[in-house]
This record gives sequence, C-alpha cells and structure tokens, in this order.
Amino acid sequence: MLAHNDIVATIAVRDMAKARNFYENQLGLKLEDTMGDGITTYKAGDSRVFVYKSDRAGDSKATVATWAVEDKIEDMVSELQQNGIAFVHFDMRGVSRKGDIHVTETGMKAAWFKDPDGNILCLVQTDLQ
Repeated sequence: MLAHNDIVATIAVRDMAKARNFYENQLGLKLEDTMGDGITTYKAGDSRVFVYKSDRAGDSKATVATWAVEDKIEDMVSELQQNGIAFVHFDMRGVSRKGDIHVTETGMKAAWFKDPDGNILCLVQTDLQ
C-alpha cells in the first residue's frame, strides 16, 4: 500500500532560528519551503526533512533521521566536524569504533550526532565492499 510513496523524516525543534542555522548552514540542506515560523521543509537527495516547532522536541532517545551515504563516510564526518558538528558514541555489542565512526561486524559504518534540540541524527554507509 505505501511501498511506492516517499517517506519524509519529521523532526521536532523548539527554536526554529537555531534549527534553520543548523540544518541549512551546518548540514548544508537545501531549503525547500517554509510555512510561517513553525514549519520548514528541506530537500535531501530525493527525500525531504520536515522540521516543525514543538514543545516535545528532543524527547526521543532514539535516532530520528538517518542519511544513507554511498561511500566515504569518513570524508562526510570530517566535513561535518569542520562545520562544528560533534559526534556522539554508543556502546553496542558487535560494534567497534574507528574515531567517530561505528563499524559493525558485517562492515556497515555509522556515525551519530545531535541537532541543537538533542534529536539524534545518523549517517550510515552500507556498501559492504
């Protein structure tokens, strides 16, 4: 039923000005649309990121959005660090870490970071070369 429809990452934020600076300037997402001062939509590849103002922002303790990167996650992490992004680390069974990048036993690589509201965001490289 929904298999042929696009999905949108939906992220709650408390301060839209801080969020816009983060998503546009630090992450480099392309602004697509705004609806008043409470909703902003960004283009990310063929997907969209829907950022909206909410008092419940940052409540989730789990990842709220993941970007699938084809290769060179190391370069992406380095570029984001140069833009002021700090990466966070998690201890997980069967996962080692090389710097800020977590590596699974199957070779999948992931790196997590947070937006200004504490929403957990992720980069994942799944090319198992």
